[in-house]
Amino acid sequence: MRRRLPMSKAKKELRPIDAPFVAPGPSGVAVRDRLKHLTPEDDKVLRLVGEHLGNLASADLKTRCADGLEHSNETWAARKQGLTAASSSRWAGAITKASHDQWALSRRCQTAHIQGLEAGVRTLMHRLSQPLGEKGTKRAPGGYRSKGEWFQKSRRLAVLEHRLDVARAEREAGVVRVVRGGRRLLGNRHNLAAAQLTETQWRERWEAERWFLAADGESGKRFGNETIRVTPDGEVSIKLPAPLAHLANARHGRYVLASTAAFAHRGAEWRDRIEADRAVAYRIHLDVTKDRWYLTASWTIPPIKTIPLATARAAGMAGVDTNADHFAAYHLDQHGNPVGEPVRFFYDLSGSADRRDAQIRHAISRLLHWAKRCGVKAIGLENLDFTAEKTREKHGRHKRFRQLISGIPTGKLKARLVSMAAEHGLAIVAVDPAYTSMWGDQHWSKPLTSNKRKMSRHDAASVAIGRRALGHPIRHGVSPARTELRAWGRTAPPPQHRSDAAGHRTAQAGPCARGREGTRPPVTDRAHDARRRIGAQRTREPSASNTVRDARCTGSWQQMPLLDTV
Repeated sequence: MRRRLPMSKAKKELRPIDAPFVAPGPSGVAVRDRLKHLTPEDDKVLRLVGEHLGNLASADLKTRCADGLEHSNETWAARKQGLTAASSSRWAGAITKASHDQWALSRRCQTAHIQGLEAGVRTLMHRLSQPLGEKGTKRAPGGYRSKGEWFQKSRRLAVLEHRLDVARAEREAGVVRVVRGGRRLLGNRHNLAAAQLTETQWRERWEAERWFLAADGESGKRFGNETIRVTPDGEVSIKLPAPLAHLANARHGRYVLASTAAFAHRGAEWRDRIEADRAVAYRIHLDVTKDRWYLTASWTIPPIKTIPLATARAAGMAGVDTNADHFAAYHLDQHGNPVGEPVRFFYDLSGSADRRDAQIRHAISRLLHWAKRCGVKAIGLENLDFTAEKTREKHGRHKRFRQLISGIPTGKLKARLVSMAAEHGLAIVAVDPAYTSMWGDQHWSKPLTSNKRKMSRHDAASVAIGRRALGHPIRHGVSPARTELRAWGRTAPPPQHRSDAAGHRTAQAGPCARGREGTRPPVTDRAHDARRRIGAQRTREPSASNTVRDARCTGSWQQMPLLDTV
């Protein structure tokens, strides 16, 4: 017997749900170490080299942006030749490559900006076309409340259309806008009081961010890098530019720092690479707030072959729901049944960028250690992307909701979690986030709540994410209109009485099992059915009576002989 849905719900179509997939592994590695015990002469040389190369990098980036779409190999060679005289051929190569990467990144950001403007224009045009006071739906927003709000939004539509036309024209012309040092730091110059900085402090940060002390590695060269060389013993030497060659304290115009580098993380892997003369890129930068110099080493690694989806599901799944301040996780076995208790891993994304990054890394580390203890091979995670959902044209009155979705670190989370999970031998299964919170709260909050366990909406969503990653449906009791979900999974509790008014209990049958949607045979043989089927073969024995007096006896009755009392 199939339960029917109301007509309004039966006609509602669900959004198409993408199939889960195993996320690819990282393609590169970066480790960092602090340069301790630097002498005043070392600090002076690093500042002079960084400032000199930073000026060259700024001029080269300006030239690259001026070339726009007219860039070619000939212009690239001319720029590199001009920089070689003021530095060296290897420094010139590193600077020009960094300029190309920065220009390409700006083009991608420009495309994302245009897409955001287009989404805002579409939303405003739709809402302006609706009558005043028209209620919206989950699919599309409604009209505005008053004539005054309608007028203000019409003015904003004109502003966004103008910005969109300008952005499209700049993209067609190949014009990009780049700020070496960061746009946010540039804006702090006009708001020093709000940034809690003095002009001197801001100037130090601005100059340090615009320095250039980075060199790409090259395979086959000694220790994998000729410009910034680090020996297996940790000795750091720099190839000085031509105008600063008089500051060299070693042969061939090189300057050797008094500090030594020792990478605690991946140190053995780094040492194996440089001993084999494989390419390693280095970057030296100054943290002005702490007055510390750091050395970062990076190199590419072969793409990690992802495990098949069936292998990732073999040992169960750890479903994880991402929120603005914590990860909500639940362990599920291979059949989709929740195991144990829900866990949460909190983090605080307030403060500086370094603090936010440290909070994310710490939370991910605890999550991965917990997943390893559970014995799973993969973590189910939503493939979140709030690019089009956090515009104020769509959620204008819901400022707290816009701040909530903007605070979820989706970009950093993906990069950090994938790379850190690969180190622990765990795979990441990305799932479609559609309806996970709503269906999880609807179908898993109440069954899993007990006197000793309190289920939140996020905990229930983690169960839904894990089940979708395992390939199981989220909810039960599916109608024909809900084709994504089937009536199989966990068994429903028995009804309050023995009749079939509450419907049949959900069986542990798969979607392809024959007869799973059919009616079950009668429990007892009724009188009218028996008269109708006279002579037919019985298919099922009648059930036993509730009383001993009416119980059926399968044995035969026999008269026993009288006892012999003689």
